[in-house]
This record gives sequence, structure tokens and C-alpha cells, in this order.
Amino acid sequence: MERDTESASTLVQWVERAQRGEREAFEHLYRENVGRVYALCLRLAADAMRAQELTQDAFVRAWTMLGSFRGDSAFSSWLHRVTLNVVFEDMRSQRRRKARFRSTDDFAEFDRPGASAIPGLEMDLEKAIAALPPQARMIFVLYDVEGFRHEEIARLMGLSVGTSKAQLHRARRLLREALGK
Repeated sequence: MERDTESASTLVQWVERAQRGEREAFEHLYRENVGRVYALCLRLAADAMRAQELTQDAFVRAWTMLGSFRGDSAFSSWLHRVTLNVVFEDMRSQRRRKARFRSTDDFAEFDRPGASAIPGLEMDLEKAIAALPPQARMIFVLYDVEGFRHEEIARLMGLSVGTSKAQLHRARRLLREALGK
């Protein structure tokens, strides 16, 4: 949803100017959307530094792909999809990199939620989500926070629908355990 303070026609003008190569117009679009893009990257990456890098990557991609924006949807919706694609590509790249150096046969280490160093100290939801295993965290965020359906998540992440559902169940179980302590 676009900001209420800026009319849709004004936003279209900013996008059109940016599509013609006006950097100032794209800078305006950046300033208007950087907070939402960063928040999405942070929820998916669970790491502030990585989220900053992914945010920048998303805007670089948006700049290079701006000509493909046709206005069929809101600019923020298009930018949201561009951001998701950047995050998913990064996730696949990291997974390939890690597969070269480490076997993924032992999943036991991924079943431990982030434990508090001090017993009885409550963990907030954001920290609990950040402590989830990467795939479970991404599916949880996409399904429960962003509102995607399992079919969409499966297609985006290259998984089966059943795997998406199982990972969501796992994420919720781990969150209950982490927040129940």
C-alpha cells in the first residue's frame, strides 16, 4: 500500500521520471520505500548487516529493472516482489556455497531455537523469529507475516507444498518453545 500522503498520480509521475533515468526521482522512490524493504529483508535474513546488504541489492535490482514496471500493480508491490527475488537468490547462493563445505545430513543442530543465556529471561518475538533455522524462518515470515499461500512459497523457494507446510509447522513449534521459556 502506498503512503497516504502521496497521491497515486504523483507516485506514477515519480516512477515515470525514474524510468526516464532521472536519478533524483529514483532517490525519492528509494527514500519512500527503504524502510519497508529493509524491514522485509531483516525479517527474512535475521541479521541487520545482511539485511542492509540485501536492501541495497534490492534497490540496485529495482533500478536496473525499472523499465519492466508497467504499473499493473502498485510500485510498492512490484518492489516487494523484486526484494523477495533478491533475498531468495541470495539464500540459494548461500545454500550452494555451504553445501560445498559442509554436509547437511545432521539436522539436529537446526532444531535448537536460540536459547537465552539467562534462564527466565523472556525472548521477544523478533529475536525468536531470528533464531529459527533459515528455511523455517523464511516460510514462517512469508506465510504468517506476509500472507503468502503455501503454493506461492513452494514455487518461490523451489520446494514442495508439503515441505512448506512441514517447515511452517516446525517454525511455529520452535517459536512456541522459545517463547514459552
